[in-house]
Amino acid sequence: MAMTTEIQHKSKQPVYLETTAIDYRTQTINKIQQLPESLIKEVNDFIDFIEVRQDHKRWQQWNHFYETLDLGESDFSDYLANLETYEERLARGEIQW
Repeated sequence: MAMTTEIQHKSKQPVYLETTAIDYRTQTINKIQQLPESLIKEVNDFIDFIEVRQDHKRWQQWNHFYETLDLGESDFSDYLANLETYEERLARGEIQW
């Protein structure tokens, strides 16, 4: 027997939280449907991020892009240290050029 707790959400519609046998897909869809339109794009972007994180090759590419961007935006005084770190990571095979 599942224990259900009813809580009130901002939209005044009850949201049911089961303490056992949770159907996460249904629960997540219900929460998304209750969000204001202004937050839907943020949720969509977050889902895209999670999907990228699950694909090892795409995740490495994203990390490489982010590190390159970070290196490009860093202060020139940090350039040598960042370059050495980058070269070390290349040598260890953590990233690919």
